[in-house]
Amino acid sequence: MSRTRLLAPADAPVLAELIRRNRAFLDPWEPVRDESYFTDEGQVQLTQAALEAMDAGLTNPRVILDEDGAVVGRINLNNIVRGPFQSASVGYWLAESAGGRGLATQAVAELVEFAFTELGLHRLEAGTIPHNLRSQAVLARNGFVRFGYAPRYLQIAGAYTDHILFQRLADD
Repeated sequence: MSRTRLLAPADAPVLAELIRRNRAFLDPWEPVRDESYFTDEGQVQLTQAALEAMDAGLTNPRVILDEDGAVVGRINLNNIVRGPFQSASVGYWLAESAGGRGLATQAVAELVEFAFTELGLHRLEAGTIPHNLRSQAVLARNGFVRFGYAPRYLQIAGAYTDHILFQRLADD
């Protein structure tokens, strides 16, 4: 069974509810969000924007599915760059109740396969906060290797936060 599928407009209210229920769990790993992010309408707007960016070739937004097909998270190829770079960034989150069962690992594996075979990308990159050991393990299980450390790389939970950078190449 596939663990991911393309994001659809009908996912917006489901994602809004999932985000609201998991807000405290996700807050330490996410940028500070405007309150509209947690609303159905906010997720409708974000979903529409993500699908428009996909049509422009800039992203591939997907949802992560549980064993029963329920949406339990998001996974994306972001910042797709063509030309000689052929690269994208991987980002994902999973509901707290869905953790520890291999769903994120399976979702990343599917996204890697899709990126390298269907999209013909050469390189994928992902970054994690240094103490996010679970996410680092997901990346390692999918063949990503550490290639750098970026001080104050991204604003997370209201502060610029260091990140460990990982990559995977199609020919590795």
